[in-house]
Parts: sequence; structure tokens; C-alpha cells
Amino acid sequence: MSDDRKEASPREALARVEAALYASGRPLAAAELAKVIGTASERKAVAAAREAARAVNSTLNAVEVVEYPGQRFAMQLKAEYVNVARRFATRPLLTKAALKTLSYIAYFQPLSAGELVLRRSSAAYQHLKELEEVGFVAAEREGRTRVYRTTGRFAEYFGLSGEVSSMKRQLEGRTLALR
Repeated sequence: MSDDRKEASPREALARVEAALYASGRPLAAAELAKVIGTASERKAVAAAREAARAVNSTLNAVEVVEYPGQRFAMQLKAEYVNVARRFATRPLLTKAALKTLSYIAYFQPLSAGELVLRRSSAAYQHLKELEEVGFVAAEREGRTRVYRTTGRFAEYFGLSGEVSSMKRQLEGRTLALR
């Protein structure tokens, strides 16, 4: 993993700028980009952002990097593709209720369906179905009940440890754990 405190090579600076613009969802100022590439020089940051704009704008068809007044840069969809993307962007992977159920499972696992319903209501059954479909939880039979645990796919998707006690500490650190 790269260290943001050390000044990046030109190629690494370009990659860091692209990553920051992609993830931010908003225009970034030259000062912010300078920190990303590990330099105090806003001039170098602007040069890297303009190079990223040239690379992205000449390669991609629906995405562009735009420079706004005040040396601010943003990665965005070209206007003509916004309606195409909107059809897909409005449908999240999981509902907020299913995410809350997932957080209960992640923190209190292993968790039986009965315990989950007591904590989350009978809607948890539908959430469990959704969570199994996307591969974030798996069930095991223990007698007459099913016990749920998160999967490796869940840990990978959310950038968490696959080991349960470490995952719980990470969730607490991110304030994702339920109080």
C-alpha cells in the first residue's frame, strides 16, 4: 500500500489523483490533491490532475475529468450518459433495513434466525434471503434451527477481517457496531 506522506513518482501521482477523484464524488481542490500525491506543491498537483484529465478524457467514453474554476477537479459522467447511469444508481445493492440486519449478524455472529427475528422483527426473514442471494451471509443447520454467519465475500466487500473477533473490533472502530 502506498504512503501518502512520501511524494509519489509521476506515474504514482497520476494513479493517486485518479483514485481520489473517482472516490470523492465531488470536486477536489489543488491543495487536497497535493496531499494525495505527497507534495506541498499545488503546481505539481494541478499538473498531475491535468494529466489525469488528458488520460481519462482520451480513453473513456462516458466518464470525464473536468477542471472547475479555482483549480478544482472532478471525475464525473458526461452529461449525455447521466440518464443511463441513473437507472442503475438509484438501486442500492441492499436496503437500509437489510444492511442493519447484516450489521447485527456481523457483530453478534453466529446468530440463529430466531434470535435475529427477536432483535429485528419478522422482516429479518426477507433480509436473510437478500443477504444470502448477494453472498454476504451463509446459514448452517444446528438441530432444527439455522445459524447465520458472514462470509468471506462480506469481509472482502466491506474491507474487514475474515476472523470474527478482529471483524468485531473493526466494526467497533468504524462505529458500525450496534449499541
